Amino acid sequence: MRRLLLLAATLLVLTPLPAFADLTAFLGRVNAPENRSASGFAIGTGLLIVGFEFEYGSVQERLRTDDVDVIEDAPSLKTYMFNGLLQTPVPIARMQFYGTIGGGVYNEKLSIDPGNDGTNFGTNLGGGAKITLVGPLRVRLDYRVFSLRGTPRHSTLQRVYAGVNLKF
Repeated sequence: MRRLLLLAATLLVLTPLPAFADLTAFLGRVNAPENRSASGFAIGTGLLIVGFEFEYGSVQERLRTDDVDVIEDAPSLKTYMFNGLLQTPVPIARMQFYGTIGGGVYNEKLSIDPGNDGTNFGTNLGGGAKITLVGPLRVRLDYRVFSLRGTPRHSTLQRVYAGVNLKF
C-alpha cells in the first residue's frame, strides 16, 4: 500500500500542469505630450493566478506643423517590456481580470533632434480584463502607466488599449 501511495504521489508531482498561453495584438492611445496612437503585441503564459508576458509597444512620432501650434513635438517611442501578472484563476462573467507590473527597455527618437535620441530602462504598472467572445477568442482591455528612466522627453505616460486576444 505504501508503494502504491508513493508511486501515486510521485506521478502527481512529476506530471506537468498544462500551461496556458495567449497572444494579443492591440491598438490604443498614449497621452504624453499629447494623445497619439499606439500599437503592439504581447505574448504570455500563465499558471492559474500567476502569468508572465513579453510586450512590444510602438508610438509614432508627431511633429508640429507650424510655429503657432502650442503642442510639443512628440518623439516615437518603442517599449520592450517583460511583465508579471496576477489574474483571476477563472473568468467571472466571461471576464478574466488581471494586474500587472514589469520592466524593460525603451527607445525614444525624434527625427528633428537625432542627437537627443535615448534608450534606457523603464517600468510599467497597470491592469485590465480579457473578455471571452467565443472559444479561444477574447477582447483584451488594458491600462498602463509607464515610468521611463534616464533623460526621456516625457518620463511618465499612460496608455490605454483594446486588443484581440487568442488563448491557446
